[in-house]
Amino acid sequence: MSALLKLSGVEGDIGGSRILRGVNLEVSSGQVACLMGRNGVGKSTTLRTIMGLRTKQAGALVFDGRPLDPLSTAQRAFAGIGYVPQGRDIFPHLTVDENLEVGILLHPRSRAEAREDRERVYALFPVLQSMLARKGGVLSGGQQQQLAIARALLTRPKLLMLDEPTEGIQPSIIEQIGETLARLKSQGGLSILLVEQYVDFCRAVGDSFYAMDRGLIVASGPIADLTDKVVRAHFEV
Repeated sequence: MSALLKLSGVEGDIGGSRILRGVNLEVSSGQVACLMGRNGVGKSTTLRTIMGLRTKQAGALVFDGRPLDPLSTAQRAFAGIGYVPQGRDIFPHLTVDENLEVGILLHPRSRAEAREDRERVYALFPVLQSMLARKGGVLSGGQQQQLAIARALLTRPKLLMLDEPTEGIQPSIIEQIGETLARLKSQGGLSILLVEQYVDFCRAVGDSFYAMDRGLIVASGPIADLTDKVVRAHFEV
């Protein structure tokens, strides 16, 4: 399959310390790629570098056939990269309805199209429709995660990047998020780059995996190759 996103030899620093040490990674069109590893190995930094929130020192970032280097973070979002960071970053003082409207405003559309897009995210996350008037900050962690994903989907992304979407979330919501990702992939051909430490979740939703250690990809392959031996070698503390 063709690569929608390709990282080649990407290097990056934080505060003068080298965090990414030549990352090579691909996300194929319509596939879920899982970026995995222990805490502090560079997974979140990889996503932030793709989004333009961190400056790379070397290597190439190519999205949908074009280099990302000339594009600002906003332009990368306009180009079709949706990003849900660790911690979700919803607007706590805005209502659920207003948070969703932010996603719609990124890509102006007719009222009819906006209504249809909202109906699609309500079908994926029914709880949101019953909470439109509530402030984002009063939602539970699981509800905030659903809101963050829904808002990103309303930007009409080609690639959705999720940073630890199961962290601190109750099992029933984790299961719902997993089902949602499977539906998105099967229905619309959406590509997903998932940073995750929950191995069973990755096995359930992923097509491929990349194991990261100390800023390098140290193992990769189809999700069927994510064996217990690989998990013990690269993920267990």
